[in-house]
Amino acid sequence: MIENKAPGKDITAEDLSSKFPLAAKKSENHKSRFSVAGIEFGGDLVPIFAGPNMVESRELILEVAESVKNSGAHFLRGGAFKPLTFPYRSEKYTETRERGVEWLGEAKERYSLPVITEVMEERFLPLITDVADILQVGTRNMQNFPLLTACAKTGKPVMLKRHFGCSLRDWLGAAEYILCEGNSQVLLCERGVAVPHTHRDSSRFLLDLQVVPAAKEITHLPIIVDPSHATFWEPWVKPMALASIACGADGIMVETHPDPKNAAVDSLQPMTLGAFDKLMLKMEKVARAVDRKVHQ
Repeated sequence: MIENKAPGKDITAEDLSSKFPLAAKKSENHKSRFSVAGIEFGGDLVPIFAGPNMVESRELILEVAESVKNSGAHFLRGGAFKPLTFPYRSEKYTETRERGVEWLGEAKERYSLPVITEVMEERFLPLITDVADILQVGTRNMQNFPLLTACAKTGKPVMLKRHFGCSLRDWLGAAEYILCEGNSQVLLCERGVAVPHTHRDSSRFLLDLQVVPAAKEITHLPIIVDPSHATFWEPWVKPMALASIACGADGIMVETHPDPKNAAVDSLQPMTLGAFDKLMLKMEKVARAVDRKVHQ
C-alpha cells in the first residue's frame, strides 16, 4: 500500500485512514484469516457454499444437504426469509420463514454441515442465530446500517453482499459498520452489478470479477463470489465460478436444486445436484493451478 497516494478511482488515501480504517489493509501482506465451524477463510482453502435459493420444504433441504455434503461443499446455503423484488406471493412463490429456519437446523445437525442464511429483520436474529453459522446480509440491505450493527453485535460471522449499484467504496463503508462493533469476522460477497447490457434478456446483472483483485488491493477481508445470482443463467455459472477462483476469490456461493425448472424462486440459475458435483471437481483443478484448494 502507498499511503500518500490515492489507491483507486473512487477511494482516496484519506478514506483508508478516516472512512474505513478497520477494513483497510495495513500492509501489502495484511490478510484476515479466521475459521467458522472449523472452515478457514483467507487461507489456501476456497470454501464452497451450496444449496437452494429458498428453503422450500423439509424434504428438499435435507436432500440437498446430503448431496452437497457428499460433493464436498463446506456450507449449506438457503433462504427462509426472502427479499423478493415484488410483494406478491403465491403457493409456490413464498417464504417458509420460521419453519425454513427449523429445517435448516435439522439439515445442519443430520449432516454436520454448517449453515448460512439471510437476515432481513432484526427481530428474527435470535431465531436465526440459533441455527446459522454465518449471517448473510443481502444486496438490498447492504446499507441498512441498523441491521448491520445488530448482526455484528451477535458475534456471528457476517457475509455482506455488495449492492448491485454500489461502488467498492460504498461496500467497504458498509463493512466498517460491522467491524466497528468489534466483529472482525466479515466476508464480502460480489453478486453482480447493474449495467446497460447483460448479454441476455433475463439477466439483470454482470459479475464484476475485476472487483476481486481491486478489493484485495484495498482490504484485508476475504472476498466471496456468487456467480449464480450474478449471471441468472445456469450455463454461465460454471465458467464464472472457475474464473472467480482463478482471479483470487476466497469462496464461492453456488445455487443448487434437485429440480431447477420447478424451483420456487429464480428457476433459471440453479444447477442440478449432479452438475454441482462435477463443478466441485473442476473448481478443485482450477484452485490447484493458483496454489489454492477446494477440498480440505
